[in-house]
Amino acid sequence: MGSDGGSAVPVGVEPMPGYWELLSRGSSVMLGAWRDCGGCGVKLSKQTLLDNAYITWTEVALFFLCAFLWTMLRRGLTESLFKPLAQWCRLLPKDAAKMPESAWKLVFYTMSWSYSSYLLFFTSYSFFHDPPSVFYNWKSGMTVPTDIAVAYLIQGSFYGHSIYATINMDTWRKDSAVMVVHHIITLALICFSYAFRYHNVGILVLFLHDINDVQLEFTKLNVYLKSRGGGYHLINDVLSNMASVSFSITWFWFRLYWFPLKVLYATCVSSIQSVPNIPFYFFFNTLLFALLLMNIYWFLFIVIFVVKLLKVKEVNDVREYEDEDGKKSAAELLKENCDDDDDAGHHNSAQRKHTQNGVTKDKHL
Repeated sequence: MGSDGGSAVPVGVEPMPGYWELLSRGSSVMLGAWRDCGGCGVKLSKQTLLDNAYITWTEVALFFLCAFLWTMLRRGLTESLFKPLAQWCRLLPKDAAKMPESAWKLVFYTMSWSYSSYLLFFTSYSFFHDPPSVFYNWKSGMTVPTDIAVAYLIQGSFYGHSIYATINMDTWRKDSAVMVVHHIITLALICFSYAFRYHNVGILVLFLHDINDVQLEFTKLNVYLKSRGGGYHLINDVLSNMASVSFSITWFWFRLYWFPLKVLYATCVSSIQSVPNIPFYFFFNTLLFALLLMNIYWFLFIVIFVVKLLKVKEVNDVREYEDEDGKKSAAELLKENCDDDDDAGHHNSAQRKHTQNGVTKDKHL
């Protein structure tokens, strides 16, 4: 679709819609846009791309440079910090092999989510509280604010690195193929939203997704650390279980509640209201809906985790882990679903003590 080069600014903050309003109004608006797009096709799309996509070769070069630097930084931290730390903690070999990956991701996602939180809640941007405002005063080729451009460079280059890392550096899991697709879609959204100056909504999308990665990697690290040094450490078990519960709740709240009702409603409905001929309306919404479908796909793993947890008949306390009868803690079940490790939580009896008659041996704080 073409662009009229400007946008309207409604007065006041619009209330957040419900699911039914998203489905009814969203489908109605998209159907109307499809009917009005009689001249849409490859030729018009190519011209719209040339007229509205703004990205320089310097920005492309910075993207590849930073993606390379992320890869080198990860390798450096893994060899000089994460692996020595795993050896110092005397982790089990299986956990020591996976600990550097989780440590690296925890460091990055904590930093990236903190920065997007700063932009949304400690600056003048009102995108979270007023999502339709992401399209107010939109103009083709408008200048991207420096603080948002920095966030885009960090996130875009990291996902470029992540496509390579998932295939060549990370532990391969049952959802790794889906993860590669996720990274490609995310990178496409980041690059095209920057080029078409939809950077405001991009910051909101990144904020709503990065929080779960922080919680997931924190949970996995504590699962690895709870059996370090040949003993059992209660504090890490408690932290891992608390984090797994928080992860399950925030996944639904951020990705399946706020994401569709704040982001998708704004991109499907508010965008056309503010910019009647907004460029690549269907392309961007298709990518965002694909992201939502993947969020639902991964949420099914969380549901499986909850079902497994409910099937545990005897739960004496929050630090329960697998014993001879096959019981597992909530955090271990969550990690098992994410790692596709059939023997997750199964430690050699010579490497740790089991729970016997309600008494746990070699437990430490």
